Amino acid sequence: MTGDTARTTAGLPPGPRLPAVAQTLLFSRYRHRLFPLLRRRYGDVFTLRLAAPARQLVILTRPEDIRTVFSGPVEVLHAGEGNMIIGPVLGSHSLLLTDEDEHRRARRLLVPAFNGTALAGYRAMVGELSRSEVEQWPEGRAFASHRRMQALTLEVILQVVFGVTDRARLSGMRPQVRGVADLGPFTLLGLPYPLLHRFGPWRRHLAHQQGLDRLLYAEITERRGAADLRGRTDVLSRLLQAGAESEAAGEGGGFGDAELRDQLVTLLLAGHETTATALAWALHELARRPELQRRAQRAADEGDDAYLTAVVKEALRLKPVVHEVARRLTEPFTVGGYRLPAGATVMPSIGTVQSDPACHDRPDAFRPERFLDEQPPPHTWIPFGGGARRCPGAGFALLEATVALREVLTRYDIHPEHPRPEAQRAHHVTLIPERGARVLVTHRR
Repeated sequence: MTGDTARTTAGLPPGPRLPAVAQTLLFSRYRHRLFPLLRRRYGDVFTLRLAAPARQLVILTRPEDIRTVFSGPVEVLHAGEGNMIIGPVLGSHSLLLTDEDEHRRARRLLVPAFNGTALAGYRAMVGELSRSEVEQWPEGRAFASHRRMQALTLEVILQVVFGVTDRARLSGMRPQVRGVADLGPFTLLGLPYPLLHRFGPWRRHLAHQQGLDRLLYAEITERRGAADLRGRTDVLSRLLQAGAESEAAGEGGGFGDAELRDQLVTLLLAGHETTATALAWALHELARRPELQRRAQRAADEGDDAYLTAVVKEALRLKPVVHEVARRLTEPFTVGGYRLPAGATVMPSIGTVQSDPACHDRPDAFRPERFLDEQPPPHTWIPFGGGARRCPGAGFALLEATVALREVLTRYDIHPEHPRPEAQRAHHVTLIPERGARVLVTHRR
């Protein structure tokens, strides 16, 4: 199987000769700093070797090579296998971990919960939850905006996605959800090894995961028998409705309980962290740019969602939450001038292409305007992936972030705690603000 027709070299591209263990540690903690250095040393395509699990990663940094992967045959480019590092958390039925027919079926059942009609139904509750959160912010005292945005997106997951609104149930579920979501990179790397499960962070994580599973299965069982199921508009209820409609149409049944559990945990981890981090970076950048902040406040006052969405998109470009995506090759594949062997993992580098001056004018500048009159070139803004594996919840994430940003900006002026910008640091498979995107807010006059 070939991904392009240019002259190719058989085998893997060059890369560092450090021991695989050292490369694994560097990749898990510093990939956002490592990739630019390796690109300058080895070129646009290079190889890393990981020890846990043992993998050969081929990093792609050019839009044309990323297009080759995103448009390539899904039978050859297995994203599910490429994402197996997070399998112990998400579960084997997760949309992120399945391939081919199983993935197509899961995606078909999930998409209706995130189409335009469904998104319009979520807006009011997201706005209500955002107002409730933002009204509690302390005035004139620095706080970590990332933590506050995590609290907000947690409530959105619980009430809009899971459909849990009972106070007692929310109180029981919150600590379990936080415990599952707060997963460090080394804890993640150790989860495949049962011997570690008796110790420290692995034991704590598994306890939270088991506690959340019990609550989710109970919620699923009760929801299946709910008399008002067809009138409910949360994501879980929509998934159950989609399953019933699929069965009635002779297209096969819906998700089983274990499948639903895995999709809900996937939505939790993918949606909770991504949206919270994008919002935190948006506040971090606006706080340091008073003129841009005033422009965004006018947009919030006037209901100009297009500009607020552009702010969120630019935050996702400048500080991508996920730095790369993965596809494991089931047979030899040609990309970037190399004929790669089966078993290798190709990784389009989101962070590298989104910060490339060849793709974006003044890439280090925070400029929401680049998402208004014109759009970035294809395959140069890919925070939600691309092709057949593009995140089906992308529209929901942008809606949630836009609504939340409007609630902040209509109330507050935002100021940085320190003039020095914050850097990114690794947090399991995502990158977050190193100090939590700390800001101060004062009520607008």
